[in-house]
Amino acid sequence: MSILRSCIFLFFLTLSTGVKSQEALSTKSKKAIEYYLLSDNFRVRGQLDKAIELLNQAIKKDPKFEEAYFRLGLTYRSSGNLVLATTNFESGLALAKDIRKQKSYAYILGETYLRQGKYEQALVNLEQFLSNEKIDKTKVEQANVWKAQCEFATAHKSDQLAYQIKALSDTVNAYPMQYFPTITADEKELIFTIRFGNDHNDNEDIVVSRRGETGRWSKPVSISNKINSAYREGASTISADGRKLIFTICGPTGCDLYESNKVGDSWGKPTNLGSGVNSAGWEAQPSLSADGSELYFVSDRKGGVGGYDIWYSKKTETGVWTRAVNVGRPINTPFDEIAPFIHVNNQNLYYASNGLPGFGSYDVYFSEKSGAQWQEPRNMGAPLNDFDDQYSFAVTSDGKSAYYSKEERRNKSKIYFTPIPPELQIARKGNVVSGTVVDATTNRPIAATIELRELRLGQTISKVSSDSLTGQYLIVIPGKAEYGLFSTKRGYLFSSKNFNYEYSDQDKLLTMDLALRPIGKEVSMVLNNIFFPVDGFDLEEKSKPELYEVALLLKTNTSIRVEISGHTDNTGFESNNQKLSLNRANSVGNYLITNGIQRERVIIKGYGDTKPLKPNNSEENRRFNRRIELKVLQ
Repeated sequence: MSILRSCIFLFFLTLSTGVKSQEALSTKSKKAIEYYLLSDNFRVRGQLDKAIELLNQAIKKDPKFEEAYFRLGLTYRSSGNLVLATTNFESGLALAKDIRKQKSYAYILGETYLRQGKYEQALVNLEQFLSNEKIDKTKVEQANVWKAQCEFATAHKSDQLAYQIKALSDTVNAYPMQYFPTITADEKELIFTIRFGNDHNDNEDIVVSRRGETGRWSKPVSISNKINSAYREGASTISADGRKLIFTICGPTGCDLYESNKVGDSWGKPTNLGSGVNSAGWEAQPSLSADGSELYFVSDRKGGVGGYDIWYSKKTETGVWTRAVNVGRPINTPFDEIAPFIHVNNQNLYYASNGLPGFGSYDVYFSEKSGAQWQEPRNMGAPLNDFDDQYSFAVTSDGKSAYYSKEERRNKSKIYFTPIPPELQIARKGNVVSGTVVDATTNRPIAATIELRELRLGQTISKVSSDSLTGQYLIVIPGKAEYGLFSTKRGYLFSSKNFNYEYSDQDKLLTMDLALRPIGKEVSMVLNNIFFPVDGFDLEEKSKPELYEVALLLKTNTSIRVEISGHTDNTGFESNNQKLSLNRANSVGNYLITNGIQRERVIIKGYGDTKPLKPNNSEENRRFNRRIELKVLQ
């Protein structure tokens, strides 16, 4: 629990002992009482070894000192030694006569056995507690959650799924603690948080490891001296293209979320995300959508379902984060939900919770979105989940594998990799298109807007910008559909491409470089997302995203006139081809005129099969020759 206790929660070393300091103790030994009282001075300061030594001396003076056993159990529990904690709780329970103390023992023994995976013993104690406790509703609610976890774990203990969990090499796991991994969509960069020492107050930084051509991860290096500072930089998230980082800074006033943007190879100065996201409460553990426009994070602010909840904010066109809203049920529970990860398909949310049926402590769950509603979360199963804490589960774009962090022992953790069993893999798998955008006349990189649209729905899926220094872009294709890719910049003709992933899985990353032509006389382009029925000229509905771009181009550049021309392959009679090409061009022209473009600015031409782009000697070439072109006339 040490990562969670230090990074997520206050570091609790004190728990209710079930007795008040002024109450009479069960021992008459003054020396035992002296050791007992002195031990708490060390325990509350985190000096657990000294506290344990004193409590053992108290018990040695009086082996029937019941309260000392309880406090010793608490101290061992805080140190991470659950076996000795259990032994001392059991010894104290055997001496307890008061029903109130027996309830306290049953409650804490139930949770301590659960954290060791001893579900039968945990159930016995939890049922005993629930049968006797009628007043403390908070503890009853918690005990019922633990009971549900015991029952779930018992029912599913033999369901071992086909995970193949393996720690990353010591090159990556080079620090006492490394956790909260996140990965770029092309799986070339792994970004995570490290702690330099073993104490929960030691400094934390964000580092990056890069995958080489052989598949090996490089030695982690600081992500940037503009991001890492004397404060503690915690969990982070990166946009799919690796150019926007949102991360946690914990300083004197608490923990807030900050943003940094990358231009070329340099990260910019971090800026606070503002009051829409950050509050007077605690904000951390962000997860950013593929295009960087939606943010999920964890907060303990007021207005949630309970405990630590997952919240959500969206970035406006002006770059401002909207006021965060609680994701709500069924994701959040009255207990704690942490470490959200939104997959690049924007349909699957992975997170950890201690308030749902599972194997105990924090388990990893996932939920799929149906419309605007998240479905009931599903446990990711064993052996990924067990009675220890698992969290920060980052899934690759193809949905086939994941990286996550797990503690090996107190204040020691590593990052692990595992394939995801087929039955738990996502239905909408992501893919990546990347490349560079250049000026077609100078071949120099330019900053342009790249937009991905699902053609049949006419819906914008993602919008990114190419790097102003390198021209590089990366955009995620979230699942099976037919897509149009549009690149725009003021002063240039737009560029359009087409991807049809509707009927086949595309496993390889796609590279597509884009060249934008400056607007000028006789400059032309092919409209790649205009569709007609076979031998027909009625525009198909999925042509509208491209037609919208043409209309926008003409409305933005009011001084130009354009020629819209239709072209066919050489199949059939020449006269029929010429007529079909003219009718198709006319359909495009009429759409533009109907949508506000003056008739005199749109010249319609039909060239039939007289201007092929490629020889008509294959079906693929003939497909290229069947097209609509736009040419600037003046």
